[in-house]
Amino acid sequence: MKKALRPWFYPEVILGAITGVLFVVTLLNRAWIEIAFSVDPDGGSGLLEWAIVAGLLVATAVLFALARYEWRRASAVAA
Repeated sequence: MKKALRPWFYPEVILGAITGVLFVVTLLNRAWIEIAFSVDPDGGSGLLEWAIVAGLLVATAVLFALARYEWRRASAVAA
Protein backbone atom coordinates (compact mmCIF):
# COMPACT_ATOMS: atom_id res chain seq x y z
CA MET A 1 0.00 0.00 0.00
CA LYS A 2 2.91 2.35 0.60
CA LYS A 3 3.47 2.61 -3.16
CA ALA A 4 -0.17 3.58 -3.69
CA LEU A 5 0.21 6.65 -1.48
CA ARG A 6 0.75 9.81 -3.46
CA PRO A 7 3.55 12.17 -2.37
CA TRP A 8 1.04 14.64 -0.86
CA PHE A 9 0.20 12.27 1.99
CA TYR A 10 3.40 12.84 3.97
CA PRO A 11 3.41 16.67 3.89
CA GLU A 12 -0.28 16.65 4.88
CA VAL A 13 0.43 14.48 7.92
CA ILE A 14 3.53 16.44 8.94
CA LEU A 15 1.90 19.85 8.52
CA GLY A 16 -1.24 18.58 10.27
CA ALA A 17 0.84 17.49 13.26
CA ILE A 18 2.71 20.81 13.37
CA THR A 19 -0.49 22.87 13.21
CA GLY A 20 -2.05 20.58 15.82
CA VAL A 21 0.83 21.16 18.23
CA LEU A 22 0.73 24.91 17.60
CA PHE A 23 -3.04 24.84 18.17
CA VAL A 24 -2.62 23.20 21.58
CA VAL A 25 0.27 25.47 22.59
CA THR A 26 -1.63 28.58 21.53
CA LEU A 27 -4.80 27.39 23.24
CA LEU A 28 -2.95 26.80 26.53
CA ASN A 29 -0.73 29.90 26.44
CA ARG A 30 -1.72 32.59 23.98
CA ALA A 31 1.01 34.94 25.24
CA TRP A 32 3.77 32.92 23.54
CA ILE A 33 3.10 34.76 20.29
CA GLU A 34 3.74 38.14 21.90
CA ILE A 35 6.79 36.83 23.74
CA ALA A 36 8.33 35.20 20.65
CA PHE A 37 7.76 38.13 18.29
CA SER A 38 7.90 41.02 20.82
CA VAL A 39 4.76 42.66 19.42
CA ASP A 40 1.19 43.09 20.61
CA PRO A 41 -0.80 43.88 17.47
CA ASP A 42 -4.24 43.62 19.09
CA GLY A 43 -3.43 45.89 22.01
CA GLY A 44 -3.91 43.19 24.64
CA SER A 45 -7.49 42.30 23.71
CA GLY A 46 -6.60 38.72 22.78
CA LEU A 47 -8.70 38.79 19.62
CA LEU A 48 -5.75 38.00 17.35
CA GLU A 49 -4.76 35.04 19.51
CA TRP A 50 -8.27 33.58 19.33
CA ALA A 51 -8.26 34.08 15.57
CA ILE A 52 -4.96 32.21 15.37
CA VAL A 53 -6.37 29.39 17.53
CA ALA A 54 -9.38 29.12 15.22
CA GLY A 55 -7.21 29.21 12.09
CA LEU A 56 -4.90 26.52 13.43
CA LEU A 57 -7.86 24.33 14.33
CA VAL A 58 -9.29 24.66 10.83
CA ALA A 59 -5.89 24.04 9.21
CA THR A 60 -5.31 20.94 11.35
CA ALA A 61 -8.75 19.51 10.55
CA VAL A 62 -8.37 20.15 6.82
CA LEU A 63 -4.87 18.68 6.62
CA PHE A 64 -5.82 15.53 8.51
CA ALA A 65 -8.99 15.15 6.46
CA LEU A 66 -6.93 15.35 3.27
CA ALA A 67 -4.43 12.82 4.64
CA ARG A 68 -7.29 10.50 5.64
CA TYR A 69 -8.76 10.77 2.16
CA GLU A 70 -5.39 9.91 0.64
CA TRP A 71 -4.95 6.95 2.99
CA ARG A 72 -8.39 5.57 2.17
CA ARG A 73 -7.81 6.07 -1.55
CA ALA A 74 -4.53 4.17 -1.34
CA SER A 75 -6.23 1.37 0.64
CA ALA A 76 -8.91 1.05 -2.02
CA VAL A 77 -6.32 0.92 -4.79
CA ALA A 78 -4.33 -1.76 -2.97
CA ALA A 79 -7.42 -3.92 -2.34
